[in-house]
Amino acid sequence: MKQLVQNYKTGELKVIDSPAPALRPGGLLVRNVRSTISVGTERLGMEFARKSLLGKARARPDLARQVIDIARNEGLTGAYKLAVSRLDTLIPLGYSSAGIVLEVGEGVEDFRVGDRVACGRSGFASHAEIIFVPANLCARVPEDVDFDSAAFCTVAAVALHSVRLCGTGLGECLAIIGVGLLGQMATQIAKAAGNRVFVMDTNAEKVSLARELGADGGALVGDDGCVESALAFSKGVGCDAVLILASTASNVPLEVAAQVSRDRGTVVAPGLVELDIPRELFYEKELSLTVPRAWGPGFDDESCDPVGGDYPHGYVRWTGQRNMAEVLDLMADGKLSIAPLITDRFGIGEAEAAYQRILDDRTGNHIGSLISYDESEGGAAPVRSVQLRPASAGKPEDRVNVGLIGAGAFALGTMLPILKKLPSVNLRAVATTSGHSARHAGEKFGFERCVTDYRDVLDDPDVQCVIIATRHDQHARMAAEALNQGKDVFVEKPLALSLDELSAVIDAYRGSAAKVMVGFNRRFSPLAVRAKELLGSIDEPLALVIRANVGYIPPDSWVHDPEQGGGRILGEVCHFVDLAQFLAGSPPVRVGAESIRGGSRYRPNENVAVTIGFEDGAMASIAYLASGDTSFPRERVEVFGGGAVCMIDNFRSLTFSRGGKKTRMRRLNKDSGHHAEFAAFFSAVLSGGEMPVPFEEYVRSTAATISVEQSLSEGIPVAVPTLL
Repeated sequence: MKQLVQNYKTGELKVIDSPAPALRPGGLLVRNVRSTISVGTERLGMEFARKSLLGKARARPDLARQVIDIARNEGLTGAYKLAVSRLDTLIPLGYSSAGIVLEVGEGVEDFRVGDRVACGRSGFASHAEIIFVPANLCARVPEDVDFDSAAFCTVAAVALHSVRLCGTGLGECLAIIGVGLLGQMATQIAKAAGNRVFVMDTNAEKVSLARELGADGGALVGDDGCVESALAFSKGVGCDAVLILASTASNVPLEVAAQVSRDRGTVVAPGLVELDIPRELFYEKELSLTVPRAWGPGFDDESCDPVGGDYPHGYVRWTGQRNMAEVLDLMADGKLSIAPLITDRFGIGEAEAAYQRILDDRTGNHIGSLISYDESEGGAAPVRSVQLRPASAGKPEDRVNVGLIGAGAFALGTMLPILKKLPSVNLRAVATTSGHSARHAGEKFGFERCVTDYRDVLDDPDVQCVIIATRHDQHARMAAEALNQGKDVFVEKPLALSLDELSAVIDAYRGSAAKVMVGFNRRFSPLAVRAKELLGSIDEPLALVIRANVGYIPPDSWVHDPEQGGGRILGEVCHFVDLAQFLAGSPPVRVGAESIRGGSRYRPNENVAVTIGFEDGAMASIAYLASGDTSFPRERVEVFGGGAVCMIDNFRSLTFSRGGKKTRMRRLNKDSGHHAEFAAFFSAVLSGGEMPVPFEEYVRSTAATISVEQSLSEGIPVAVPTLL
């Protein structure tokens, strides 16, 4: 399918041929008929993407500081590679479209195949022939509303939500500054609500169009009499509310809004304008300022589950989805006319040049721009695989055919750069749920094909090894499926989120001759390997102290989600449990856990102290802390025993002290063992030899990590279950 994307690193626009997105629970697969370009909103993202690395750093100093911290702790090379990798991604453009439902996901009851729907939100309702959209971001299109109009639904819902926040009703005066696409819609919506509307813009033609569509008065911003005209329109009282829908770096719209507002009036500013508040005017009139968030509650709220989850009407009358449905009804009733606003039409095949021309044009002549899609496709089944280069014949003897499932930030920034350089690897297929990300990963790293259904990878008889780098809830299930098909598996940590999941993987492993490796890379770090060698001569149980200064993760991250991520203990502490097992040289048999209590910023599993007892009497203490400063080094490992001390500082330096003598090693850049891990895995796969880490050790470290969660919950130490 065709899709318009922008490279976030270079700013380049491109129409790509990508596989259709996968259908997921709680959502719909929709064949777009029309999609809308929102010039102001989309130009902002486009201009940021076009900036140089320095320009991006200046625009986002918060992200620049993060890169500086990484450079201090991990070295310049690692920081640069991470920054470039994060930027080198394809961004799907667009956030408002309309089309026909092709497939309905599990749990969705309000929509059927063949329904005409309007769709919203960036990342979903994009400029693409086929899109996946959560059900709570869709609204059914009335029969007497055409697709041209319905494609503007989300943009119109933004205007509706903003008008609602103004709080003006029958007979009250609303001034609208900026009558581009949003302003023209807001004018009609406000008139339908009984407002008296006065419009202002720098473009006389737009002011004239707004008057034709119902505005009661208007003036040109910048004219000497603009403010006086608005005050006269309000009979000298001032406007009850001012809605700023302009898109400019200037502070003029806010200043004008304060001047034309009445005492104790309301200013609502969804427009992309400077918000340097003129304090004197705001103070004198005691004005209220609101900056709306898109088109209503629920459009970006994780608690508003797309599968039947919605806010009760008694508490939230107008959600984002209900606002979408309402503007469609306004269109059906003839109170919101879209046809006069459409200034440009073009097909998806010519979108690249046309889109560029529209967004580069500063004349203001473009208001509503539509992208059309080939309606002759009808009910053709979505194509979920795209060939990128000629397929290799069969299974080569000197290389391993690899299928990758999941291509998120870690896979793109860490795993794939290593895999691409390994001579023992042939990258055969990459699978992600979104077509553009699959295409980008496939092209960038040289895969033979890209797909959006992971089963396509598992069913390929020539894929010998499957690498699983999805969100955590899918690891165990996909690993078991791959093992059941006889494929070797590399699964990024964690191996499982529960004992039941772990047992399922064990059963699949026992029934297969395939090999398994889990992404516990730290045991492969050159410094960890050297520490193990230096500690090898000690014949008594060791004591380990591991400190991880991991930093804060926002509460809405999928990592915290108990279903998708499992939380930070299962998702990250597992690394240090495995490292402790490796250095101690003994399996864990009991664990205990305590966490910092109190405070609302951190979850109970983000600042924890873990103790581990090992079979041979060794012990480990792990301090996993999210409450520190990330400019401080991330990890430190200290091992005591036999009159010796071994210290690894952030996997950049090692010090071994015994008998008053010290051995030191230092690296220019941090090496956490990823390259050595993959090299060891593929060497074993290709040779058919023993795996570098016995499967039993993965089971024990995973079971011990799950037991940490149990100990934290029950408040007592617990025994690590023996599953093998």
